[in-house]
Amino acid sequence: MTTTPSALRPGMLPPQRADHYLNLPGARIVATEALRTTRDNIAATLDARAMMVLAGAAGNGKSFSVNAALRHLAPGNTYRVAFRARPTPRDIRHELFRALALPGEPPARPIEFDAVLKDALARSFHVLVCDEAQWLSRECFEYWRYLWDEPTTDIAVVFAGGDGCAKVLRREPMLASRVFIWQQALPLTLPEVLATVPAFHPLWEGVEPDLIALVDKQAAHGNFRAWARITKHAADGLAAQGRTRVDEQLLRQVYGRLGAGT
Repeated sequence: MTTTPSALRPGMLPPQRADHYLNLPGARIVATEALRTTRDNIAATLDARAMMVLAGAAGNGKSFSVNAALRHLAPGNTYRVAFRARPTPRDIRHELFRALALPGEPPARPIEFDAVLKDALARSFHVLVCDEAQWLSRECFEYWRYLWDEPTTDIAVVFAGGDGCAKVLRREPMLASRVFIWQQALPLTLPEVLATVPAFHPLWEGVEPDLIALVDKQAAHGNFRAWARITKHAADGLAAQGRTRVDEQLLRQVYGRLGAGT
């Protein structure tokens, strides 16, 4: 089922270095419980040719976890689309046409367009990832269901987005009943922070756990994106000052940039 992509194509998974917020130099992938759960859930979804929802607040690692899992499970047959505003079914058609790298021009009529997409999705197994799914309306989710329900298509669909996408789906029984796995992306707990952050970046290696816990309480709040932002500011501060160790004085400067902390 897995293949290795031989060339860059539209809609493919981003390179691993882009997984980390700000492309943070030195950042490492840490096998957290959430990451392992996401990988197991996606594997089950692919095996069942089903649909899955991973929802949660921004910065809790949804896209990161999905990309990391699919880079291992289905790197050559994953096709990713994302939206930054409220799309329509027409937008989804065009994004899929681009992601699948279909030849020619997109058909003008919806019925012809749908036939082209269904034909392409029937030729081999495709994993379709819809990132930023909180922007989708009921009609958009219905369109994904329409493609998935088609007997000839061979697809699994992964929705990753804010809590809004789960709320829309749960309000519609016909849609919700077709979701195979629901997963909530939650902030790291304090024990997870203490175990994960020193492994995440060399800057935190050897830092006292009490100081890491204080940073989490004052500014990061278990949010992985916040930890990446804090790490970047702290690393830049150390480099500018010719220092090597994180301390409370440096962190106060970081908090000043974040508008956070006490």
